[in-house]
Amino acid sequence: MADPFPPSEFDEWAEAYDRDVAAEGFLFDGYERALAAVVALAEPRPDLSVLDLGTGTGNLAAHFAACGCELWCTDFSAGMLAQARLKLPAARFVLHDLRAGWPPEIDRRFDRVVSAYVFHHFPLDEKVRLVKALASERLVPGGRLVIADIAFPDPAAQAAVLRTAGAEWEEEFYWVASEALPALEQIGLKPAYRQVSACAGVFSIQ
Repeated sequence: MADPFPPSEFDEWAEAYDRDVAAEGFLFDGYERALAAVVALAEPRPDLSVLDLGTGTGNLAAHFAACGCELWCTDFSAGMLAQARLKLPAARFVLHDLRAGWPPEIDRRFDRVVSAYVFHHFPLDEKVRLVKALASERLVPGGRLVIADIAFPDPAAQAAVLRTAGAEWEEEFYWVASEALPALEQIGLKPAYRQVSACAGVFSIQ
């Protein structure tokens, strides 16, 4: 079966990515507010160890770098990582696909694990599996996992945005908080959720 989101597509997108998110079309409505919410919930400070999963061109990671955090950044696109390296010369980068096994270069725990606009590529059961593994295996005691993504409070809100988006709508595995929160609670986590725009939300787990 063909890869539904091959790294090569993101390699090709890398140079235009920042321009596209700045335009804030349907997919990126509230993008900057979502990143700001992640930073606020993560409460960065100097020397805090932070892992940014799916860093893309480094837009979220740049906020943590500005706060003096120790940064590790992963992405499955070499093109995206090349752009991120230009912004974040002091960060450590690992080419890694979340669908693959955990890379030995970052086989450790972190004070914070953050991510932005990555998890909508996975169906809910895979989201839950990944979140459980990150919370149990990659956070220090008292650590925090914060995820921003395309997300809706409930199916009715998602349907309303679909109608408004029209031809811009792309069918992917977007978060629906009314479904995701109970699924995360069922595996013993205590997630919190904040809607930041019509189609962006932030989940946090401590």
